[in-house]
Amino acid sequence: MSMGNDSIDVHLGKRLRRRRRLLGLTQQQLAGSVGVRFQQIQKYECGANRISAARLWQLSEALEVPVGYFYDGLSDAERTQQRAEENESGGEMFARKETLDLIRAYYQLGERPRRRLLDLAKSLNGGDHEAA
Repeated sequence: MSMGNDSIDVHLGKRLRRRRRLLGLTQQQLAGSVGVRFQQIQKYECGANRISAARLWQLSEALEVPVGYFYDGLSDAERTQQRAEENESGGEMFARKETLDLIRAYYQLGERPRRRLLDLAKSLNGGDHEAA
């Protein structure tokens, strides 16, 4: 089952929006860092405009992710559909300010403190279910 170009544009746009929000950037800030108007970022995010390879490279640099990040989930159309369904039910969790604040704070830490915080969070959650 192959996905049409339109659904690929929409997928890339969703990944772009997710990463931009995760980093706490406005469309205006992201647009400024890649040299376009914020309306262009809006059009990318809703899939109305196709993102060129060169622009995708610039966006990946600005958002500190590999280019492949934008394509995650595309290889398996079924998994992409499953994610869309999960987002409908679990999306409100990411809409909560507390969740975004926590994610932003986490990514502002260095790699070692991040790892320690993650280990702590897992242990507080009774993390021995991995051993079982």
